[in-house]
Amino acid sequence: MQITQQPAQAVLLENTADTTSLLLSFREDVPNPQRRPLNVALVMDRSGSMAGVPLRYAQQAAANFVDRLSPEDRLSIVVYDDQVDTLLDAQLVTDKDAIKRIISGIRAGGLTNLSGGWLRGCELVAKHRSDEQVNRVLLLTDGQANAGITQAKVLISTASKKAEEGISTTTLGFGEHFEEDLLIGMARAAGGNFYFIQSPDDAAEVFAAELDSLKAVAAQNLTVTLKPLGAVQVLDVLSLARTETQAGGELLVRLGDVYENEDKLLGLQLNLPALPPGPHQLLQLSYRADVIRNGAVEVVSGDYVVQVTAGPIEAVAAATDSRVTLDLAVLRIGRDKERAVDLADTGQHAEAEALLRQVITDLKAAGLHEHFEIAEEIDQLAHYAERIAKRHLDNASRKELRDQAFQGRQARQALAGRGVSVDAAAYALPVVTDAAAGGVELVCFREGGKLRMKVISEGYADLNVQFPRDLRAEGAHYLVETLEPSQDGSFYRAKGSITRLVRAGENDPLAGRQFGAGRSRSVSVTTSVARTPKTLADLQETDAVGNGILVQVVKDKSKLRARVVSDGFEPDWNMRFPRDIRQENTLYVVDHVNTAPDGKSYIASGDIKRFVQPA
Repeated sequence: MQITQQPAQAVLLENTADTTSLLLSFREDVPNPQRRPLNVALVMDRSGSMAGVPLRYAQQAAANFVDRLSPEDRLSIVVYDDQVDTLLDAQLVTDKDAIKRIISGIRAGGLTNLSGGWLRGCELVAKHRSDEQVNRVLLLTDGQANAGITQAKVLISTASKKAEEGISTTTLGFGEHFEEDLLIGMARAAGGNFYFIQSPDDAAEVFAAELDSLKAVAAQNLTVTLKPLGAVQVLDVLSLARTETQAGGELLVRLGDVYENEDKLLGLQLNLPALPPGPHQLLQLSYRADVIRNGAVEVVSGDYVVQVTAGPIEAVAAATDSRVTLDLAVLRIGRDKERAVDLADTGQHAEAEALLRQVITDLKAAGLHEHFEIAEEIDQLAHYAERIAKRHLDNASRKELRDQAFQGRQARQALAGRGVSVDAAAYALPVVTDAAAGGVELVCFREGGKLRMKVISEGYADLNVQFPRDLRAEGAHYLVETLEPSQDGSFYRAKGSITRLVRAGENDPLAGRQFGAGRSRSVSVTTSVARTPKTLADLQETDAVGNGILVQVVKDKSKLRARVVSDGFEPDWNMRFPRDIRQENTLYVVDHVNTAPDGKSYIASGDIKRFVQPA
């Protein structure tokens, strides 16, 4: 394995105690890649909240995933709601059509026994686990774990133990109601990936990204031990990794998978004493990893010493490597986004905002805003700093920020910066109906889960555009006063006044959408009890949940009981629900669910429809 050290400053300032950043790159070049067979369990949420569009898109994405597997790969399929069912016991992928028929037959049901489904998937992977394969569970959910084991600490700890047994887990959060801290915690502990599937049509793209990463694994279980030399201190690990402090002050860093012909980055912040002129040793490093060579797994290990040179200020100024600075900046941005969420969660909103704004200041002071991807990150940082300051870090925005932090700390540039939620500022923009009002026309479009900007007006090059993140809305057109090229001419910056353009007769992409819209939960009674026909046969049918709430009737001893299976409600509370339409295991969509005066039960109100899933 090749190791490259890249200090943020190739020459450090002599006789000056300071902090500095260090980038270590680990690479396993594979001249003739030999893909490891996959041993994968696909664990899919079929709880009530997945009913309708989410489940259909998840099924389609899973079918595409199957199409891209090889006959040497082994697949298991597990589904879960209250109950856990194995639809496909671990077997080689030799009959893809049969497997896809199994997937297409999945139907949504009740609550979310995430732990039961995941543990069954781990069990099926374990049956055929070997070092010559990539052994992984893919856990998809759109909701909160409300059945089985629900304690996040227990699940995250168990994920770590499964990783030690050679089974990693990738988690996929679907929509806006899953528990991102749980899924990210499990993925980190288990050495897998995490994905935020922002909308149903993201599902196929996300599944493809995960499969591509699985196919490209060149080494697994990369572990690095760092021993500071002299008075050097490791202040922080910027990369996403599990760390453990060992006896004698050594730091154990678990970096996980290394991909074919791609650098695995370890970013560090160091505290250095004043160093006299000349070369100095900072860290003693040792590593180990499992790699496939000549068709068999080999353990590779080695040692490396991090050395730097201290010199005069002229030498420091002449030895700058912008690529290293960019890579370290991306890692730092990811780390500080994560810290900002933690601060906001504990009510320290001013501190969280200040942290993000300080990152912006530092990036600009280093001149990194002249690189487009960093310019985009600056817009993201400003956007979330403003939302935190105004206490508007809502469910979708928090998920975006946590997802960006995860991907950034993993240095997954293609996935960093994803997020398509619309801010109040976009709705507040002045609207004009004629481009003759003046300015350069832009359109906001979606690319890989990111909101990008494109110039529509003639006379401009086909370049990226830096544009305020809080004004972006997919499909919206804008008029900006002027576009200013970056210093190197590689992208434009929007300057001056900005208005939104909606031409006469055209549909407004923001019409009918409401900023911060969402279904209220557990509110007081404000509507009458449910209006419903006398019998189940008289109910209108629907195959979409929309803004309604999903209710399921289950048998509880000798009685039929109605319960809410949409997320955000108490699944164990009783519900006032018309008895004449109750049928075991039937799903219903109701307009409203309100909290009863006793404060511990629900009342269904408004219209009720029978939910029918496509055959």
